[in-house]
Amino acid sequence: MPPGQSKVELYAALRRDSRDGMSNRALQCKYGVTWSTVNKALTSAWPQPRTTTASARPSKLDPFTLLIDEILLIDLDATRKQRHTVTPDLPPSDRRALLVRGVALTT
Repeated sequence: MPPGQSKVELYAALRRDSRDGMSNRALQCKYGVTWSTVNKALTSAWPQPRTTTASARPSKLDPFTLLIDEILLIDLDATRKQRHTVTPDLPPSDRRALLVRGVALTT
């Protein structure tokens, strides 16, 4: 499907070229679509609406994320033996950046 072309326009072009005598294989090659897209275009003038997926269930840790983040922030300034997470190869500023981005620090 060329950039900027909607699915409705693609379906119309596929049906028009099919009426002009192009084979399904030629339509696939010309428009860069699969055989199922060609078949859907030839059977229905309108594409099927997008289906929405069910939202993911919340994590069981969600009520505790603020507490965990607070503990990890305190650990950044704690002495080496008092930390809950230790990453000796990273300086404290890099560990802070990882924590802000939400990357878990390994033990």
